[in-house]
Amino acid sequence: MEPTAARGSLAGLLGIWGVTRAALLLCVLKVVVFPGPDVTSDVSVIYRGWYDVLVTGTFPQDDVTWQYPPAAALAVLSPAVLPFLEYATAFFVLALVADAAALALLLRGARGTGRSRRGAWLWVAAVPLLGPTVYARYDVMVTAVAVAALLAAGRHPRLAGALMAFGALLKVWPALLLLAVRRRVAWASAAVTGVAVAGLFAVLMPGAFAFLGFQRDRGTEVESLGSLVFHVARHHGWDGEVLLNYGSVEFLGPYVSWVSTGALFLTGAALAWLVLWRLLATRFAPHTAADAAFTAVLLFTVTSRVISPQYMVWLVGTAAVCLCFRESRMGRPAALVLAACPVTMLEFPVWFGHVVASDALGITLLTIRNGLLVTASLLAARALWRATVPARREIPSAAGPSWAERTTVPS
Repeated sequence: MEPTAARGSLAGLLGIWGVTRAALLLCVLKVVVFPGPDVTSDVSVIYRGWYDVLVTGTFPQDDVTWQYPPAAALAVLSPAVLPFLEYATAFFVLALVADAAALALLLRGARGTGRSRRGAWLWVAAVPLLGPTVYARYDVMVTAVAVAALLAAGRHPRLAGALMAFGALLKVWPALLLLAVRRRVAWASAAVTGVAVAGLFAVLMPGAFAFLGFQRDRGTEVESLGSLVFHVARHHGWDGEVLLNYGSVEFLGPYVSWVSTGALFLTGAALAWLVLWRLLATRFAPHTAADAAFTAVLLFTVTSRVISPQYMVWLVGTAAVCLCFRESRMGRPAALVLAACPVTMLEFPVWFGHVVASDALGITLLTIRNGLLVTASLLAARALWRATVPARREIPSAAGPSWAERTTVPS
C-alpha cells in the first residue's frame, strides 16, 4: 500500500471510530434514548452498589449477583480515578478508554511483514453494532487486556502469560488463551502472576472466592444455545417460567437442570477437544496462537449456560487479533461473528421483550444469532485442526521406512 493511501485509510478508520464511539457515549449518557430496556442500570445500580461494599475492604459475599473473580473489583472501583465525575459517567469514560486502547493495540499489531489492519477494522465496525451494552459492562476492559496478551505472545511470552493470568482474575475466560501458548515461560509467568494476585486479594479482602458457589448454581439463561429448547417447549405445554435469577434472566422449571448439565458436558467436550488438538498439533505459525485462542473462546461461548450480549465483545477482540495476521485461517469465522453482532443488538436490548416472551420474533433472532456462532465455532475448529495437525499419511512411522521402501528393485 502506498504511504498516502495508508495514511488515508488510517484517517478514515480513526474517523469512523470517533463518530461511532461518540454515538455510543450519547446512548449510555442518555442524551439519545436507545430502544429496549435501560442497559446502563447495571452500572448505575449494581456496579455502584458493589462499589460501596468494595471500598470498605470486603467483597459482596452475600450478593448472589457477584459472580466474578477477585480482580473484577478493580474494574468496579476504577471510576474512583475520575472523582470529578459521577460514578456511572466515569465508568463509561473508562470503557471508552479501554476501547481506544484495544484499537491502539490492534493498529500496533498490524505493523510489519505479513500483518494487516483488518483486525482494527473489525474492531471499529463490530463494537458499535453491539449497541450501548458494550460501554455498560466491564467486558471491554477485560477484552483490551486479552488483546494485549495475544499480541505479546510471540515476542514477549512472560508478559503475555502475566496478562492472561490477570485477565483470568478479571473474568475467567482469558485463561483459555493459555491453551494457545506453547512456551513454558508464559505458563510459568501466568502461574506466578495468578497465585500472587489471587493470594493478595484473599489476604486483604474477605470473600474473594465466594463467587465460585454463585457461579456453580446458575441455570439456563434465556439467550443461550440450550435455551432454545425451552423457548420452543413453552409453546407445547412446558410449565416452567422465566425469572431474574442470579443476576440474569433464566428459565426455571422441569428439565432445566438437564439442559444445564448438558451444557456443562458440551463445555467439557470442547475442553477435551482443545487438549487433544494441543497434543497433536505440530505446525505452528505466528498466527496460530491467536487462531487457537479465538477458537477456544468461541467453543466455550456457544456451549455456555449463559450467552450474554457482552460475551460478543470477547469474540470480536480475539477475532480482531487473528485478522492482524494476513495468513490467519479465521477470516470466515470472524465474518460470522461480525454478522452476529447486529443480531445480538436486536435481541438485546432492542427486542428483548420478544425473547423473554418466546414469541416468533424472539425465537428467530436467537436461532439466527446462535446459529451464526455455532457455525463460526465449527469452521474455526476445522480450520485450526487442518492448519496445525498433520494428516495421518504425513506422520512418519516410528519404526522408520518399511522393508519395501528400503528395498530397491533392479530395472
